[in-house]
Amino acid sequence: MNPAKYLSEKKERLEQALSFYLQGEDSPVLEAMRYAVLDGGKRFRPLLLLSSGEHFGAEESLLLPYACAVEFIHNYSLIHDDLPMMDNDDFRRGRLSCHKKYGEGLALLAGDGLLSLAFEILAGAPAPAENHKIKDQVLSDIARAIGPAGMIGGQWLDISFSPENRNPADFEETALKKTAGLIKVSVSSGARLAGAPVTKVVALENYGTWLGLAFQLRDDLLDLTNDREKSFRPNLARLLGQEKAVALLEEYLQKALHSLKTAGINSSVLEYFIAQLKLTQESKS
Repeated sequence: MNPAKYLSEKKERLEQALSFYLQGEDSPVLEAMRYAVLDGGKRFRPLLLLSSGEHFGAEESLLLPYACAVEFIHNYSLIHDDLPMMDNDDFRRGRLSCHKKYGEGLALLAGDGLLSLAFEILAGAPAPAENHKIKDQVLSDIARAIGPAGMIGGQWLDISFSPENRNPADFEETALKKTAGLIKVSVSSGARLAGAPVTKVVALENYGTWLGLAFQLRDDLLDLTNDREKSFRPNLARLLGQEKAVALLEEYLQKALHSLKTAGINSSVLEYFIAQLKLTQESKS
């Protein structure tokens, strides 16, 4: 299998499904929701869900609603993350962030709308025919990953982070909750829905955790090298220095790969996600 070709095809199907779910009677809120989602994002999390689920034999038709819900949750978090009372970012993915385009009030409602839509989709999503209780487990996992013990808690740690904090463990805790949690639950949910053995799901949870930490650290490094970094934001790469941060990034990625290999999960696609987070020579300089 060619991983790049496979993911390109899945991304095309995903874009069609996201657009379908965002149909409806035109309104300012729906327009802002479409603006935030249908702008060519990488779709990292839903593609992980589709890839892990199909690796263990699930059909795309079963997985796609869950993948779309995860992407809507992610985009809700980005809209709120960009607001002035949070990270105060004027741009997202190369264009005006939602609140700069539509105003803070409408952006806030658009984020709320995406979160609500995500759980509407999850409520109506099909359950695996072999075990209907798996759906309940997946919904519970997703809700926990994005709640006060997960993504929301991580966002609070992020905005309340002291600039004087020099403890790498606190930076990692923030990344675990704010970034890695949704990545972890995306990849594990696909496997659960496919009926994968518990040992494989646990291995994918470990894979997702290390992949999520790598995702955040790589972003921190790119913030520094691309002059996008804000000094008041927690940034582990700034704390460690570029050389140590690059070494830690490689360690995270090796641990993600080890999680797959030790569990006997031989997936060129899941390994491809690891390769995509490696820094190029250009981005290291």
